[in-house]
Parts: sequence; C-alpha cells; structure tokens
Amino acid sequence: MRQAGILMPVFSLPSPYGIGTMGGAAREFIVFLEAAGQSYWQTLPLGPTSYGDSPYQSFSSRAGNPYFIDLDLLEEEGLLQKAEYQDLNWDADPERVDYGLLYKTRYPVLQKACQRLLAGDRTEFDRFCREHAHWLEDYALFMALKDSQGGAAWSQWPEGLRLRRPTALEKARKELAGDVMFWKGVQYLFFHQWGQVRDFAQAHHVEIIGDLPIYVSFDSADVWASPEQFQLDEQLLPTEVAGCPPDGFSEDGQLWGNPLFRWDRMKEENYRWWTDRVAFQFRLYDVLRIDHFRGFDEYYAIPYGDETARDGHWRPGPGLEFFQTVAGQLGKPRIIAEDLGFLTPSVRKLLEDTGFPGMKVLQFAFDPRDTGSGYLPHCYPRHCVVYTGTHDNDTIQGWMETAPAGSVKRAKEYLRLSKREGYHWGMMRSIWASVADLAVVQAQDLLGLGNEARINVPSTVGANWLWRALPGSFPETLARKLRHEMELYDRLP
Repeated sequence: MRQAGILMPVFSLPSPYGIGTMGGAAREFIVFLEAAGQSYWQTLPLGPTSYGDSPYQSFSSRAGNPYFIDLDLLEEEGLLQKAEYQDLNWDADPERVDYGLLYKTRYPVLQKACQRLLAGDRTEFDRFCREHAHWLEDYALFMALKDSQGGAAWSQWPEGLRLRRPTALEKARKELAGDVMFWKGVQYLFFHQWGQVRDFAQAHHVEIIGDLPIYVSFDSADVWASPEQFQLDEQLLPTEVAGCPPDGFSEDGQLWGNPLFRWDRMKEENYRWWTDRVAFQFRLYDVLRIDHFRGFDEYYAIPYGDETARDGHWRPGPGLEFFQTVAGQLGKPRIIAEDLGFLTPSVRKLLEDTGFPGMKVLQFAFDPRDTGSGYLPHCYPRHCVVYTGTHDNDTIQGWMETAPAGSVKRAKEYLRLSKREGYHWGMMRSIWASVADLAVVQAQDLLGLGNEARINVPSTVGANWLWRALPGSFPETLARKLRHEMELYDRLP
C-alpha cells in the first residue's frame, strides 16, 4: 500500500510557551495530516534531553521530555492557574527554542502542577507508578540525585551513590523523597498527555512513527541503574565508545561517546534489556524507526578518551539472532531500519533477512561522494521508506543553495526542477511518484523553508534542535494542495 507522512519534531510545533508541546498544536497538526491525506506523523525521540539538547542523548531511554507537557491542558485539569504561567517570559524568538530559558522557567511551573497532582486523588498516579516501577523508580531517583549534585554526571557522584550501594541509595531515597515524587509526577503528566495525543491520532486515522536511538547516553539512568549491560571498567567508565569512522563527509569521523553494549551478556539473558526497551516503545508508537541499523551487524568502537574517531575498530554485533529474539517475544514488530551510509554485504543481508524496510534519502543521490548507493529514485525497491532529507540533512531549499554546483545541476536535470514553482515541490513530487511504499517529507520542506530551519548539523553543538513552526503554518489551503498530490500519486490512506 502506497502511503505518505511528514517528519515533524514535537519541539517544532507552534506554541506560546517556548517549545512545541502535546497540546492544541499537536492536535491541529494531526487534523492537518488527515486533511492532507497523510498516513503518518514521524517524530524524533521524545526523551528528556541533556547537554547539547539532542533528543539522541537523553537522561533515559524511557522517560518523556518534561518540556513537552502542555501547560494549557494542565490548567484545564485544575493543576495550574493561568496567572502562574501565561505571563512569564517564555521566548524572544517564536521560531527558535531557548533551552536555557526553558530550564529556568518550566520547572517551577511544573512544580506547582505536581504539588496539586499529589495533593488530589492519586488513584491514577499510583497506578501509573506501579505499572512503570521497573524504570520509573531508578529514573526519578537518578534525576533527584542529579539535582542534589548540582547537575553533575553520575560518574562524578560520591562513591556510594555512583556504585549504587544499598545503604547510600536508601538514605538518598529518604532525604530526597519529595524530589523523587516530583520527577514521578512529571512523568505521569507526560505519559497522560502523550496517551491523549496518540488516541487523538488514532481517531483521525494517523499513525505515529517513533525514533529509537540504538545507543543510550552515558549520563543516563539506564547506564547508572544497569552498568552490567555496558562495556565499562571497574571504575564504571567506558572502555570504548560509539561513533563512526572517517569518510568522505568527515576526516575525523564522528565521536558520539555513547557507551557500547555488552552483547555477550545480553545474549545470555535472551536480550531481555533490549526486548523490554523495544516493547516499551511500541506502547508509545505504531511504527518504530531504529537508528544506526548497521550497529547490529558490526559496531564501531573507539578507545575511551580519544578526541577523534580515527583509531576505532569494527567489532561484531548481535546479528540476525537478536531480531529473531525480538520477534519471538513481540511478534512481528513494525520497524524501519535506518541503513544509511556505507553498507557492507553483511549489513545488506541482515536487512534482507529481517524483512524490515530500509531508508532512501533523495539528497544523497546527487552527492558525488556517495555514488552507487541506490539513492536515485529509479533504483528504489518498493519495500523502502524514502525521504527528501532527514533531521540530519539541510532543508531542500537550503541544500539547493549550499550543495556543490555540480550536485545541484544534476538534481535540476534529473528531477526537472523549476525555480518558479519552488525546488521543494519538485523534489517532494519525485519521492511521491517513486515506487517506495512510504514517502516522508520534512515539515520544513513542505513549507519551503531554507537553511534557517535546519534541525541538526551532525558533530556540532549549540545551534541544533531549535527550529519552531509559526502559528498558522499549516493552513487548509496547504492541506488541500497536499491531498491533491496524494491523489495524483496514489498515496491516499
């Protein structure tokens, strides 16, 4: 079945409170998707972000981002008063997220909401805490401890807390009981609102594609609570870390810094840590994109402490057995494999054996450094998901202005692009017209925005994850135009 979707981060939704949330704008966007003939809303990871504000470096692989909690919905439920949040200084630029300002402003407001939540009928809250205790207890204590330690990474905490000695943890639970309850309350509010968003999407025949980073952040509740699952030394420091080797795009490669998994131990435990993680994601989403699929075949290991990725080595991953175990416990999960980059025959074989659709990115088709990779539309198989660009790419209009002249010339000729119409429409039509089962465009491309709306530049920090759509960006006229394109290319639901 031919379908289409839009990639739109939650933080990029319009909002008067500094960042996109799970409130009215999310529902308006879902209504727009339905009217526009779109089958999917693809998001970026929803977890709480840490240094650098990247959703791919989170304090938890399960917790939700407190910034996404909608304050107007809290007011409607009696957990806030309008005077407590509406007149605060939320942002100076409605097209950019100011994470520093959010950190200072959002949490005092959430404190008030949680105080009322915990002082009222706690039946649903207590049920949530019991249901999610397997991760929530550690996460809430982790965040409370982090606050008490001035935000320091857990690897810098006092030894008893760092090594999770029972007496130290029990003492901390008692001393920080109020803070622990606050962090549990925040997560209850997040999941309550996300459940409403997903119910609303289902009622409007829109499915949600989530995004699962293969790795977790070293400074996370996951690593602190389960260090035995990761490649750490006796001092609980990584022995090697994740990244990508040097290539035509980066002379030094990419040094991500995430701790690597102990796949040998995970195999002995029937991959329980991972299957629990994947199962949890399918409580949030209908489809799951797994980032860096190649890492399940081979993963790149860089000595801890290195400043670049030059001296890393490839090591064997868990392979097909891992996905067979996941399927054996979860059925046949609806997974999209992020198989971008240089692919070896063994990675291609793993993708074929799993049966997952891989990804194609149209922008890559015109890069002379990426020849023979099959990104041109005439090379696509049906069983794939094609994008004009991902969150790591420039927007179409930005790419047309900054890409090498030869690449732009080839794209114009191959796609018969017209500047008068807007290059973005020509490139989007090319993926809608392709044989790919699913075609996804970035919201910025649909709006014809330039480089100023780019989401992320890999291996950089400080100017990413900022773009926000303005109110009124998705009018009925645009929905009608997009729906007509879906009719032309047989991609209506």
